[in-house]
Order: sequence, then C-alpha cells, then structure tokens
Amino acid sequence: MEVIQSVFEWFINFVLHMDEQLPIIIGQIGGWTYLVLFVVIFIETGVVIMPFLPGDSLLFAAGAVAANPETGLNNWVLFGLLATAAVLGDTANYWIGHFIGPKVFTQESRFLKKEHLDRTHAFYQKHGGKTIFLARFIPIIRTFAPFVAGIGKMNYGYFISYNIIGGIVWTGLFLMAGHFFGNLPVVKENFSLVIIAIIVISVLPAVFEYIKGRREKPVPTPVE
Repeated sequence: MEVIQSVFEWFINFVLHMDEQLPIIIGQIGGWTYLVLFVVIFIETGVVIMPFLPGDSLLFAAGAVAANPETGLNNWVLFGLLATAAVLGDTANYWIGHFIGPKVFTQESRFLKKEHLDRTHAFYQKHGGKTIFLARFIPIIRTFAPFVAGIGKMNYGYFISYNIIGGIVWTGLFLMAGHFFGNLPVVKENFSLVIIAIIVISVLPAVFEYIKGRREKPVPTPVE
C-alpha cells in the first residue's frame, strides 16, 4: 500500500511540476526524452485503461521546456513525433475496440469503467463522427472515443481522417501554447495552477454533457 501511495505522490508531483521534472529527465537521458514523451502520448491515447496519464498538460509543458534552447528539445521534432504518437495511439485503440466487440458494455471491469464507455457512447450519439476530433480536447473521452468507434465498426476511412486532423491540431495547439505562454513570468511562477486549470477546463465539456444528459433523462411513466 505504501508503494502505491509513493507512486501516486510521485505521479502527482511530476504532473504539477513538469516544467521542473522534464529538464531533469532531459539531463539524465538526453535525446531519449523524445521517446519517453512519444510513449506517454501513445499510451494515453491508445490504451483504453490508461486515461489518467497526462495529455494536454504534458504537451503544454513540453512546449514550454522546448522554448528554452538550452534544454536541447526542438519544438518541430516534438510536433512531428507527438502528432504521430497521437494518431497511432487512436488507431491502435480503434482496432482494439474493433476486435474486442460490444461485449465490453455488458461486463464490469476493475480497469475498464462501464460508465466512461456509456458516457463516450452518448457523446457519439450527439456529435457523430466528429467526436474523434472533439474528443482530442477532453481527457478520458479522448482515450475512450477511438475504442468506442472501433466497437461501433465506424468506417475506418472516415475514422482515420478525423483522427489525423485531430491529432495534428491537438498536438500543435498545446505545444504552441506552451512555447509562447509557458515561459511568461506569471505562468512560470504559477505553473502548478496553470496545469490544474488546463485539466479542469479540459474536463468541463464532459461534465456539462453529463449534467445535461442527467437532466434530460426521461422520467419513467408510472404503471397504473
């Protein structure tokens, strides 16, 4: 239990202080940092049981760190690699959902929350195929959307077009935001608050959709 708590505390500290942690990692492993970031983004988008990994916040922090030439990170290289990781992650997630099938909706799992699947499915019903694009900007739904698309046997050509556009826009937007705003004095001095704000703002659309769905849920007619 203590080990799990220690890992959790380290993870929270890393997420809230990525502006400090990433340079340390770069100093330890150098260019291999690109691979580490690639793997994290790929897993966050490609493995349906790992929606808690940093996505938006990691891209923002990476962009901020890369803005400093002394770190050795190049924003264009980051953009190419991480956009590729995002597209490949969604693609892998789609095919996992495609082969597992709809039976996951009827099974409870310790790692696969049915409520998240149901919420993503409802998001699809409202927004259709563009969910693949919109979900890029919503944590949890971002990880579940391609999985549900695969379960629903969405046309792959249709899926991949939204996947590529979404991956490029999402990656570019947050890297650029980190590059231009991440090193402003007010941001650097309150980086943890900025990361929390990014996470909160990102999940707000899903929260609003959930609340709206609960309010619009039809009341069953009593049997006379």
